[in-house]
Amino acid sequence: MQEGKVVELLKKESEEFRRLIEEHRNLEGLLAKIDSKRYLTPDEEFERKRIQKQKLLKKDRMAELIREYKKGHTT
Repeated sequence: MQEGKVVELLKKESEEFRRLIEEHRNLEGLLAKIDSKRYLTPDEEFERKRIQKQKLLKKDRMAELIREYKKGHTT
């Protein structure tokens, strides 16, 4: 099954997947806001790194859910 189809199914069937997508988008917005600044303070740079890590964790979990779905629905 194609990944795009799996993503659409998970959006419909999985509350966790929908929550992860929403949190990932929110983090993306925060990161864009920070990146729009010309210079970052050390605190802002630290926050930027923290957001990037959180975003990556969300993306990794979404990828894991996609793999699990594919594994469980392959015959």
